Amino acid sequence: MEDAGIGWIAAIIIGGLAGWLAERFMKSDMGVFMNIILGIVGAFVANLILSLVGVTLGGWLGYLIAGFIGACILIAVARAMKR
Repeated sequence: MEDAGIGWIAAIIIGGLAGWLAERFMKSDMGVFMNIILGIVGAFVANLILSLVGVTLGGWLGYLIAGFIGACILIAVARAMKR
């Protein structure tokens, strides 16, 4: 998050928004707290995966995109493990 140039409060807000968008896109029902966690952890996961292929996303928009992608991945993995 520090590399993205955003603070902790902004990370919580952007993470919550990314988690909420992923929740709507994946048609799941997680709740506000879980949306924030999904967005923040999802951004970390997506940035890790994207950095392996040489792609870096910066700033709040990059953090939002990475959070959305990562949260969708985490929801899909959770669904696969649940079955």
